[in-house]
Amino acid sequence: MNVRTSQAAEDYLKVIYAITRLSERASTNDIADQMGVTPASATGMIQRLATEKPPLLHYEKHRGVTLTSEGEHLALEIIRHHRLLETFLKEKLGYTWDEVHDEADRLEHVISEELEDRIALVLGDPHFDPHGDPIPNRELSLPEQSDISLSQLRNGDQASVVRIHTEDPELLRYLASIGISLGSRINVLEFSPFDGNTLLKIDGKGKSCVLGPRITEKIIVDMIPSHRYQ
Repeated sequence: MNVRTSQAAEDYLKVIYAITRLSERASTNDIADQMGVTPASATGMIQRLATEKPPLLHYEKHRGVTLTSEGEHLALEIIRHHRLLETFLKEKLGYTWDEVHDEADRLEHVISEELEDRIALVLGDPHFDPHGDPIPNRELSLPEQSDISLSQLRNGDQASVVRIHTEDPELLRYLASIGISLGSRINVLEFSPFDGNTLLKIDGKGKSCVLGPRITEKIIVDMIPSHRYQ
């Protein structure tokens, strides 16, 4: 696209895209919270993006925000940059999965489309980044992925980790320390309906561990039929 936008505007578009993937519209307060700004600051940027030519979002006071097709296109372009960069940093430069987000944030706005294509080529055109987040392809469509979280599993369920839905480096380091990474196989030993805690066994680890719902809801899994689990 030939729309010229600032880095701040692109960050807003990414945030609005993420929020509207989970709900129909993004509220000003939710956007402000995600961006770490006041609602007044968020409103100013929202109004600016709504009056771009072409408009990048639809805004109705007190009703929230949705992206226009042009705004969604831009958001997906930046998301593609970000997730390809994260993958490149981990696979080619030796970064760990808790280190790649901030570096990719700094670079995503400045790489050219040619560099994006070359990174994708060197990586073998990956479909998912180091956290399992889907990477939009050149046409900006997303690969299909499970939406089942570990918090939904119950006693005896078995699954493979396909995504860690967080940017928190401390949480990523903690999960790595207990043996959870993409592809890890998990067996749910006991789920507590009273507090949502899950006692689980990670394949290859000697001890079981307990994770609370604030963590398990961020771990996305593919279910494994019991006869396949080894």
